[in-house]
Amino acid sequence: MSSRFPVMEIFGPTIQGEGMVIGQKTMFVRTAGCDYQCAWCDSAFTWDGTGKEDIRMLTAEEIAAELREIGGTTHVTISGGNPALLPHLNELIDRLHEQGITVALETQGSLWKNWFLQIDELTLSPKPPSSGMTTDWSQLDAIVAQLTEHERAFSLKVVVFDEADLQYAVTVHERYKQVPFYLQAGNDDVIQEDTSVLLNRLIERYKWLVDMVIASSALTNVRVLPQLHAWLWGNKRGK
Repeated sequence: MSSRFPVMEIFGPTIQGEGMVIGQKTMFVRTAGCDYQCAWCDSAFTWDGTGKEDIRMLTAEEIAAELREIGGTTHVTISGGNPALLPHLNELIDRLHEQGITVALETQGSLWKNWFLQIDELTLSPKPPSSGMTTDWSQLDAIVAQLTEHERAFSLKVVVFDEADLQYAVTVHERYKQVPFYLQAGNDDVIQEDTSVLLNRLIERYKWLVDMVIASSALTNVRVLPQLHAWLWGNKRGK
């Protein structure tokens, strides 16, 4: 019997706004549910109950069929919430691979799933102090070790809002020196509806982060990113 997955959105083609595949033309599958409740989450509707009416329980084939109908790219990003809550997501990954689709996924590194080894482009994004969440370092250590042992393509990304977050990023970078590392300036105004106002704010935050990284002797081999999707489309969903 096929598993069903709690899907909130299927949309695209669009451009991936962050992480190791920033700028990539992609389609998105957004799943519901998260084991975290980050203070600044820009997709809180996936876990706070406000989006529960949007949830559809779909099989892997039903999801794949909607993606085929959208078309326009052979790249799919699975996001959330936290897709790592779904034990049988390998069914969807396998189905997409059968169609020649590259699969990217982001998770905070709080849970391990064996199907991580099937993801083509996996981003681990542990959450800094400003999120209000606490990192389980032993769990993150184990996940990084497993992915490294199996020579999987993965990266680490930390979203930075303030100096405490930046120091957290230093800790992550020094702990996992061998892993490609990305820093991203966080969006601290997820309710702003005027895209031009938000863009000015995000540019200033990005400049601040760039300056801080340039001045840091600890953040050596890192890449500093904006949230490209927020620059282009603000806080709109489905972009």
